[in-house]
Amino acid sequence: MIGRIPILDVTPVLDYGTACAAAGETFPVSATVIREGHGALGAAAVLYDPKGRRAASVPMAEQAPGTDRYTALLRAAEPGRWSFAVEAWADPFATWRRRAEAKIPLDQDTELTLEEGARLLERAARRVPRRPELAAAAERMRDASVPAAERLALALSEEVTASLAANPLRECTTRSKRFPLTVHRRRALVGSWYEFFPRSVGAEYDEAEGRWRSGTLRSAAKRLPAIADMGFDVVYLPPIHPVGRSFRKGPDNSLHAGPDDPGSVWAIGSAEGGHDAVHPDLGDIADFDAFVAEAAAHGIEVALDLALQCSPDHPWVTEHPEWFTARPDGSIAYAENPPKKYQDIYPLDFDNDPEGLYAEVLRVVRHWMAHGVRIFRVDNPHTKPLAFWERLLADVAATDPDVVFLSEAFTRPATMHALAKAGFHQSYTYFTWRNTKEEIEGYLSELSGDAAAYMRPNLFANTPDILHAYLQHGGRPAFEVRAVLAATLSPSWGVYSGFELCENTPLREGSEEYLASEKYQYKPRDFDAAEAAGMSIIPLLRRLNCVRRDHPALQELRNLRFHHVDQPELICYSKRLAGTGDQEGDDTVLVVVNLDPHRTREATVRIDMPSLGLDRGASFTVTDALSGDSYTWGEANYVRLDPNVQSAHVFTVDPAGSTP
Repeated sequence: MIGRIPILDVTPVLDYGTACAAAGETFPVSATVIREGHGALGAAAVLYDPKGRRAASVPMAEQAPGTDRYTALLRAAEPGRWSFAVEAWADPFATWRRRAEAKIPLDQDTELTLEEGARLLERAARRVPRRPELAAAAERMRDASVPAAERLALALSEEVTASLAANPLRECTTRSKRFPLTVHRRRALVGSWYEFFPRSVGAEYDEAEGRWRSGTLRSAAKRLPAIADMGFDVVYLPPIHPVGRSFRKGPDNSLHAGPDDPGSVWAIGSAEGGHDAVHPDLGDIADFDAFVAEAAAHGIEVALDLALQCSPDHPWVTEHPEWFTARPDGSIAYAENPPKKYQDIYPLDFDNDPEGLYAEVLRVVRHWMAHGVRIFRVDNPHTKPLAFWERLLADVAATDPDVVFLSEAFTRPATMHALAKAGFHQSYTYFTWRNTKEEIEGYLSELSGDAAAYMRPNLFANTPDILHAYLQHGGRPAFEVRAVLAATLSPSWGVYSGFELCENTPLREGSEEYLASEKYQYKPRDFDAAEAAGMSIIPLLRRLNCVRRDHPALQELRNLRFHHVDQPELICYSKRLAGTGDQEGDDTVLVVVNLDPHRTREATVRIDMPSLGLDRGASFTVTDALSGDSYTWGEANYVRLDPNVQSAHVFTVDPAGSTP
């Protein structure tokens, strides 16, 4: 039913699932609020904590005159199941003010109009104690010996206006229903991810035996200090489980593996165990526990791959054949994406025994949770029923709300968004395929706009499956550009090991697969030698993560704003976090990137000054966090970026250094 003051189209409200935010994240609440006639109204967004207590009420402002669309920014401090609502009311004093400002200068009903205002101020003074300024103003407004213009000015003084803004006089107050808001822990929004294969770290070729020896979890742990030194706080491990031997893939996905080829880690399961086991070459569960503990000692969380698929040798194949799809000849159907065939992987069938399969997957997830895993990167969730994920994620959240799930779903947009609404905390995106200014601006505007109410992007610059042509042909500057973009456009970003060494050789021209892909073979790297040879961008990654930690503006998603650049090769954007509540002062980061990795480009950048909280025509000081150089900027600025020297500016803005 429409209330006395209609409140319509409240956002963020989803068609299914609930809107989400992270602890400490600023998020907008909007609504259309209308009333009959020409009377003034007021509105506020109200936040309720998990116990249903009123936690905050923030005045809403009209987005543009005449739109009747009001918005306010809220912030929930702690994780939990919160809710929000919109309140609206008729504002009799604001209505009177409009009439008085029009009539009194024309001497129309002057004394009667001033008496109406005086009575409204008396009402306001009675409703809220300790507001003597309102009662005093009401008394003075009745003093006929004072000119009418002075009495009106007294009623509209800063003191009276501020008092009524804090405690407005309300009539016909109307409240929307409460809408749910799930607030997750901070890691669901903010993180710097680093992916690597433990079996490659410490792997050695034994010349005497003519075979490779796998790295272990213990040797992989020796890589953690260097990862922490680069500023990464999440380490993502591809599957660490036993790998099947049947139809095992050889180097570069060849159909024939040698006796010592390790196979794809996504072909999960063998006689040594399935999804709840550790590959014997890597060690055992005690070694995994030690790895998690060592990571924690360096301020790193461990994210584990959850890939719901099996090799033909997985124990489930014999113990639960009903969990797979049988073909007419009695064989089990392997994975296919014609013309591609994955004979080493059996997909699961979620319809033959849904309850049994669900119980087993939940058991596996809780098994790894018990061993310190609080983040799961889910492989190909779009190939499983949406209802399955909605149930699994809800059941885990009911007992362990700190567990975070990342959706690896390079699929159609509708499916990607549906998975996010079903409860996934983060999502892979199309970022790796968005490389032009037009593509980046369009896509990131979408991700930071309405979609941010339920979908959090994790911008991976590369993955074991994706080596984009931009990286293949752009050399070191291309890697620098993509690192700056990923690290500053989104609160969560990531790289797959080898990115810092600018590895960019594809399997073949036109392919996004790496040559000698680590998915099918060991790939130990000599990071020290690469850095000494100048083939490393580790210092840049370290600096970017440091800037991300130091600047809260980069830890937000919805505050992204693009600025005009008169050349298509350069892009400029900013993130600003205005000081509110427990947040002191403004924090603003302004980024300019040359998207052309081959040529020096120059352009004029025009800054949308109000979006930085600055007046038009003002000048302000910017300091490049990458080079340390400082400049004085204004609305229009000349920029020249040589990719062989520096592909981007990551400016911090000093509001104290601004001048009118």
